[in-house]
Amino acid sequence: MLTTEVNLKDPRVIRTRQLIIDAFVLLLGKQDFHSITVSDISKQATINRATFYAHFPDKYALIEEYLSSSFIEFIYRRVDKQADLTEETVTSIIIGLCEYHEASNKRCMKNYDTVASLVEKSIIAQLEIFILQMMGNNCEETQKDILELAANMLTWSIYGSTYRWSRDRRTETPQQFAIKIMPMIKGYIK
Repeated sequence: MLTTEVNLKDPRVIRTRQLIIDAFVLLLGKQDFHSITVSDISKQATINRATFYAHFPDKYALIEEYLSSSFIEFIYRRVDKQADLTEETVTSIIIGLCEYHEASNKRCMKNYDTVASLVEKSIIAQLEIFILQMMGNNCEETQKDILELAANMLTWSIYGSTYRWSRDRRTETPQQFAIKIMPMIKGYIK
């Protein structure tokens, strides 16, 4: 993702990337995403624009990395990567995704609907891979096409419903919402 060769393990690189991300998040709380420029981010991070471009090709790559990495961390904190796909793990994914939308909405404030659409594809792809891994834990290789289709359908069902829950201003808790939609999702679970 870097535009030039940079050692991602170098503490200076790590600090600079974090400065860029922190500056961006601060600006997201104040301005609309589309009005934020690389110059704004660089100025807030106290770096020059060339340094920004050494780390990210543009602000779209920055927002994608920021929200995508925070998404997968949210899910991994709630669901064991080695777990099987069960009602309990799906419930945890639903709750985790609701909480992710809540947290992202707070960080991006008035920008979340705009920002969410920019990274939706990446988040859905990560979630589908995660669900497919859990489904594959108990299945034979000959069922791969069916598993991929089921994982895709389950992913879109979970992501779409939790995004709508977030967009509609959350009248119920993530736990209540998970209980509410679980009967519609049980068909995907062994």
